[in-house]
Amino acid sequence: MKTMNIVRIVEGTSVDGPGLRTSIYFAGCHHHCPGCHNRQTWDFAAGSPMTTDEVMKTIRYNDFDVTFSGGDPMYSADAILPLAREIKREGYNIWCYTGFTFEEIADHGTEAMRELLRYVDVLVDGPFIESQRDTTLLFRGSANQRLIDVPATLENGVMSYFVEGNPRGL
Repeated sequence: MKTMNIVRIVEGTSVDGPGLRTSIYFAGCHHHCPGCHNRQTWDFAAGSPMTTDEVMKTIRYNDFDVTFSGGDPMYSADAILPLAREIKREGYNIWCYTGFTFEEIADHGTEAMRELLRYVDVLVDGPFIESQRDTTLLFRGSANQRLIDVPATLENGVMSYFVEGNPRGL
C-alpha cells in the first residue's frame, strides 16, 4: 500500500482555511522560501509514512474539512492522490497550499499535480515572499499569494478567487 510522508496532522485548526479544519503537513519542499515558518517540512524524509486509511481515520474522527500544507503537497502529488480521492468521495472540501502558481501547475506541472489540482477546492498558490509578508491577509502569508477557487477557474477558464461566504460552501 502506498504511503506519504506526513510531518504532522493538526486537528481543529482555524488558520488554514475557513472553519475548523484538519491540516495535513506533508514532507518535502524544494522552494525553500526565505522566512518560511515550516522549514522542518522541507526534508522529503521528514515525518512518518502514513497510508490513506490511517489519515482518513483522523479526518473522519474530526469530521472537519481538510487542508494540505507542508512542505509542498504538489511535490508528493502522486502519493497524495488516493487520499484526495477518498476525502472528496466522503464529501469534504480540500484547501491546498503550494509554492507553485496555478499556472505553473496547469501548464508545466506533472500529470499527478494537474490531477491533484482537480480535487482541490481552493488553492493558496505562490511562494511565500518575505518582503511581501502581511499578517492582515486572509489565510495567506504574503501579498503575492492568491486564494483560487479551483472548480470555478477550471469550469470557466477564467481565474476565479475564493470569497468568504461563497454559496458553494467553500
